[in-house]
Amino acid sequence: MSQITISIDEEVKKILSKRADKNLFTLREQIEDILRKSAVRTKSGKTQYEPKLDDKLISIFSRAKVNRKKKS
Repeated sequence: MSQITISIDEEVKKILSKRADKNLFTLREQIEDILRKSAVRTKSGKTQYEPKLDDKLISIFSRAKVNRKKKS
């Protein structure tokens, strides 16, 4: 297994530690799980396409489903 060293803020470490405790993981296992899930999503190609529109008016009336709330 390859090893990578990262530097994180103390606040981020606390958040990740809480999340790890909730999921019954160690901090290391939690970080590995997050990275593994991210890699799987990227590998499957399910990234959302976001068109780059220069005109704000066009983006407002665009049919793209970006940040729209579901109708009740």
